[in-house]
Amino acid sequence: QAQVMESGGGLVQAGGSLRLSCTAPGPSFQSYAVGWFRQSPEKEREFVASISWDGANTEYADSVKGRFTISRDNNKNTASLQMNGLKPEDTAVYYCRSRGSGNDYWGQGTQVTVSS
Repeated sequence: QAQVMESGGGLVQAGGSLRLSCTAPGPSFQSYAVGWFRQSPEKEREFVASISWDGANTEYADSVKGRFTISRDNNKNTASLQMNGLKPEDTAVYYCRSRGSGNDYWGQGTQVTVSS
């Protein structure tokens, strides 16, 4: 059974916005930290943002600070990544990661393409 699934990717112009969503079917999601990562042909998979299980703590890569916001709604088993001011260098496949209690789940990824 799939543990994590991303959605919301697409093609946007530079300066545009996208909102990515990460969902999971089970209640364990509510107690797991969630992270967003991205990977492009030019780079290794890199950290983008993360949020603690209760949403109290967030972290961001320097490259996205001030532009991206991670949030979660545990009542809906959903974590989101709001991406504003997108740049061509943000183009990548974005992956959601849910980790906790000895488990480490990755989604299949969603493509984000930012045109110049």
